[in-house]
Amino acid sequence: MVIELVVATRNRHKTREIQHILGPEFRVRDLGAHPEVPEIRESGTSFEQNAKLKALAASRQLPALVIGDDSGLEVDALGGAPGVYSARYAGANAKDTDKIDKLLRELARVRATEDGRRARFRCVVALARSGNLLGTFEGVVEGSISGEARGDSGFGYDPIFIPEGFEQTFGELPTKVKNTISHRAKAIRALAVGLRRLKFND
Repeated sequence: MVIELVVATRNRHKTREIQHILGPEFRVRDLGAHPEVPEIRESGTSFEQNAKLKALAASRQLPALVIGDDSGLEVDALGGAPGVYSARYAGANAKDTDKIDKLLRELARVRATEDGRRARFRCVVALARSGNLLGTFEGVVEGSISGEARGDSGFGYDPIFIPEGFEQTFGELPTKVKNTISHRAKAIRALAVGLRRLKFND
């Protein structure tokens, strides 16, 4: 039996990534097929709060299992920024290249040392149904920020994030490798375990 999931996003890159991580046991759709669900404002002050906000809001309007996720980059030299503001770091409608450029400029401005370039991607996924929270799942991958953007795979800050144990950025690594080690992969794998338990206990 295939488990149906709706992701509370209109980001097709994210939806494809989640489907790839979960595999054929799951069928993943997003809000692109549900124009009746309004844009959900990320007003929380943590990844967990934003993930819950999105999952709960969408699940109140859709007869399905809904997942909401929030993720971002935390850079030591910038006090954990951009953090929950990762998507809006260079303005509401900024391109990925604009966000990357701003982050690299900020690291230059604070004269970040090698230790200061330490960073991590963090992802929290919330699962909800009919306005009820069923669980939250977190994934973290440690790494560092490169001196320049490298690679054109992935999205967001992928071209400047070098995961621990690798020399390539997420933008250079094959999708299969990234989807094994990434923050989102870790959170989604934990979600999959929770969903299988839910399936058997229903």
